[in-house]
Amino acid sequence: MDSFEVNKIIAAVLLVALIVIGIGKISDIAFHVNKPENSAYKVELEKNNSIEKSKTKEIVEKVDIAALLASGNVDHGEKVFKKCAACHLVNKGGENKIGPALYGVLGRKVASKADYKYSKAMAAYDKNWTFEEMNGYLKKPQSYIKGTKMAFAGLRKEKDRASVILYLNQNSDNPLPLP
Repeated sequence: MDSFEVNKIIAAVLLVALIVIGIGKISDIAFHVNKPENSAYKVELEKNNSIEKSKTKEIVEKVDIAALLASGNVDHGEKVFKKCAACHLVNKGGENKIGPALYGVLGRKVASKADYKYSKAMAAYDKNWTFEEMNGYLKKPQSYIKGTKMAFAGLRKEKDRASVILYLNQNSDNPLPLP
């Protein structure tokens, strides 16, 4: 291919680009639209008051754990725990799977199983597994302890959480007394 043919190809591409731009300009002139002075949707922004109000509205959710646990039962908890069984065992002497074995978890320090490698977030969480802690964690693990490796979405229903907590409490050498 000689340079004359390359010049013809480049000229054709440039001509098409100029025609497209020219048609756009001509259509803008032919179909002129008067824009309204005021926008159709008026968006009013609240000043910093809304930000301050939202910060003060962050309510720490207090749960009546006794009433919550009263709504659950162990048999239902065993059924709901099947969702957890893919990653956890709850029987005595059970081995760790993807997650740690949960026999006797209530009352135990968080991230305390020596033969399991916890995430940094779990290892740094310096609390014990109480009924309240377990309830908050089971509701939405990723937001309760930020940085946890547990990829479970959580249990939204209170009855399901209460039942699983009762089931976990039952599977222990020293179950915690119910509140």
